[in-house]
Amino acid sequence: MLQNRNDNWANICQPGQQWDLVVVGGGITGAGIAQTAARRGLKVLLVEQRDFAWGTSSRSSKMVHGGLRYLAQGDFSLTRESLTEREFLLGALPGLIERMSYYYVLGPKAPPRFAVKLLLRLYDWLAGITNHWHVPANQLGLEMPGFNRLIHSGAYHYTDAITDDSRLVQRMIAEAQHLGAVCINYCKAEQLLKHDGRVCGVQLVNKVSLQTAEVHALAVVNATGAWADRLRNEVNLERRVRPQRGSHILVSQKRLRVTGALTLMHPLDGRYHFIYPWAGKTVIGTTDLDHSEDLDIEAHITEQEVDYLLMAANTAFPGARLMREDIISTWSGVRPIIGSEKSKDPSKERRDHAVWSDQGLITVSGGKLTTFRVIAEDVLNAVAESLPGTQSGRFTRKPEVPFVRATSVTPMTLLEQGCELACEYLARYGDAASDIVQQSHAQGRADELIPISDTRYSFADCRWALRHEQVQHLDDLMLRRTTLGLLLPNGGEAIMEPVRELCIEELGWSDSQWHTEYARYTEIYRRYYSLPVAIQAQKSPSAAASA
Repeated sequence: MLQNRNDNWANICQPGQQWDLVVVGGGITGAGIAQTAARRGLKVLLVEQRDFAWGTSSRSSKMVHGGLRYLAQGDFSLTRESLTEREFLLGALPGLIERMSYYYVLGPKAPPRFAVKLLLRLYDWLAGITNHWHVPANQLGLEMPGFNRLIHSGAYHYTDAITDDSRLVQRMIAEAQHLGAVCINYCKAEQLLKHDGRVCGVQLVNKVSLQTAEVHALAVVNATGAWADRLRNEVNLERRVRPQRGSHILVSQKRLRVTGALTLMHPLDGRYHFIYPWAGKTVIGTTDLDHSEDLDIEAHITEQEVDYLLMAANTAFPGARLMREDIISTWSGVRPIIGSEKSKDPSKERRDHAVWSDQGLITVSGGKLTTFRVIAEDVLNAVAESLPGTQSGRFTRKPEVPFVRATSVTPMTLLEQGCELACEYLARYGDAASDIVQQSHAQGRADELIPISDTRYSFADCRWALRHEQVQHLDDLMLRRTTLGLLLPNGGEAIMEPVRELCIEELGWSDSQWHTEYARYTEIYRRYYSLPVAIQAQKSPSAAASA
């Protein structure tokens, strides 16, 4: 069921409207809860104060994995749970979740070879697969030219998975909407509503029209991630979330090509980090730092983090000689960690999620991208426990429909219709992929199906997002509905003219509105998805041009 944002707001404002569940937060946790509740036949409203996946869920490491470091720290439960979910998602969302080769590199600061072998044997056993073996340094050097064989003695191959995190969120929202859930972005939960000392709804502000509405529900879930303490503090002053920043840099595969994800120890502090292929580029990350800045201002990489990640890459591939000018884009996500000790190393904090029940408000935070389904189940169980017996059973009953709709269209069908990105379309949109292709042909726009540059996105993706996925700002389109702003130089500056035409056609923007949005997006990209502003100021004109 395709939804229009204005219609959604009108639905919300209907007098006497009563919801079973209001979910505050439109990241992967909130989207997963909404989708799971909708599968159980509940009447669900999801609201997000910014854009869907605006926070951590579009700025993760894009990995769907068990987490070797959690296993190394003795967290068997979280690792087993994550690996079970990884295998399920690989089968349920082919193309959107993809298995990828990983290489646990042996070398300075890494555990001994026998310990790594035992670790991976246990890792595979927990996942129910056998997929690890030793790779000599010479062979790894042939697969990944430039790999530093002088300090690394080889690696162990294993597998985990990769995804497009913001598209995963959008897919869950689309599945929830198909089942009747109402999902709306740029709609802030201004404050909680209470009756007889119990939370019974929320007051909303439509940040586009500035209209307000009060909505009532049997239960309200606070799934706002790093912001969770803020809403929860209306009913409980406890502060449990420890925001941690993880930053990444992205470079061209022409500068650093890897065929799988390298799991390495940083030469400075021995922290785990990765160098891995994603969307035709190479990503280096992540850092782990306490984030004390204003959560309402987008997180951004620092000079120190840039140098830290470049050192990691140049240690593993000294011949690459990566420099700041090689960086196409950056991103930083703020992870909501459930803090134990403020003095504890951020990298050693657990990645478990926690659920709290306070006067009818159910708050969830922490956890991993991989385990969003498990988190949703725990949240709905907590909701059921907080309700009277006559209502609770509806929140825990067996889902009425499968996890996602079956896809009847095949890649070959779309390929025969001239769609080079058939597999990508099916992964992102399911059967709606066929609508995208047919509409492009019917409207004489078959050329929009061609991939943009060396990415796996097309202008047909952009048109569909503008028409059906509640795009309100240019950055919604360039950074979350697609990742063109991350993958193309200068945030996709070279494609702005055709994007402008699409926005005018589909959103009815005037030239003046386009210029406002373009200026807004350019500033967002420059401040939060490029090199730190201080580094940009240091770059010479010639270096800036080459970047």
